[in-house]
Amino acid sequence: MLAAFITTIFFSISIICANRSTKLIGGTEANFWRLTCATVFLSIWAVCFGEGFSGGSYPIFFVSGVIGIGVGDVALFQTLPRLGSRLTLLLVQCLTAPFGALIEWLWLGTTLSPLQMLCGATILAGIAISLAPGEHVNVPRGQLFPGIVFSIVAALGGAYGAVLSRKAYAVAGSEAVSIDAGTAAFQRVVGGLLVAGICLLVVKRQHIRATMVKSADTPALSSREKWRRIWPWVLANGLAGQTIGVTCYQWAFKTAPTGIVLPIVATTPLVAIPFSLWMEGERPGVRSIIGGIIAVTGVAGLALLK
Repeated sequence: MLAAFITTIFFSISIICANRSTKLIGGTEANFWRLTCATVFLSIWAVCFGEGFSGGSYPIFFVSGVIGIGVGDVALFQTLPRLGSRLTLLLVQCLTAPFGALIEWLWLGTTLSPLQMLCGATILAGIAISLAPGEHVNVPRGQLFPGIVFSIVAALGGAYGAVLSRKAYAVAGSEAVSIDAGTAAFQRVVGGLLVAGICLLVVKRQHIRATMVKSADTPALSSREKWRRIWPWVLANGLAGQTIGVTCYQWAFKTAPTGIVLPIVATTPLVAIPFSLWMEGERPGVRSIIGGIIAVTGVAGLALLK
């Protein structure tokens, strides 16, 4: 419970930083560089203090990163321009938790009590109230269907990646090997970085010739100034989200079922409200506050049941 709550705090900070960096260099490149920073930070921990690439659970953690951090995040960034941030978060956050609980039940046999499921549903209801658009969603039909498909892929990727982490911990336990959360986060982020790097190459490939042609007319200072403005946000995003946040995320999966961890982590957009107010001056509406209170009630219920 504590690990999941700490995860939401650092993921919330990461959302603010990601928003800034994405506006400057685009989602695909911002995602790649935040994962690169996180890989560097986590590799220092894993090599110097953790288990590095060792352990029979490493292939599972790696695939978990490929599916959860790689495929899931890529699908998320494809959903955002089609459905907008609110509808994207609503669909992805409210689908990931039940998908994760269902997959873990079918595969690992983990069950939740009726009260735990009620608290999880209360959390998701609060998120839905807080994030649902206030007016009729005017999304073109050509964007709506692909956006929904990408949101489902993002939710399934996040859910399946989370359950794979639970499976990896079970494999490590059967081998009497203790994999710390930092090492698990490192082994996962390597898989995510691989997918992010491939996606960046695909996106950049069609612009390489145009970039080479325009380079003579583009002042070098503009690129230097751009990175001077963006690197603090990319660094903070990688440190808060994919380094500390994912480490706490893995710590949570080591101690609690997916169906409990994911609903708590789903409150990240709500926890981000005070950070948005402080860093960007974005004031929450009444509905956001009401939804936040409902979601927090569900989290408190899970804590008491724990």
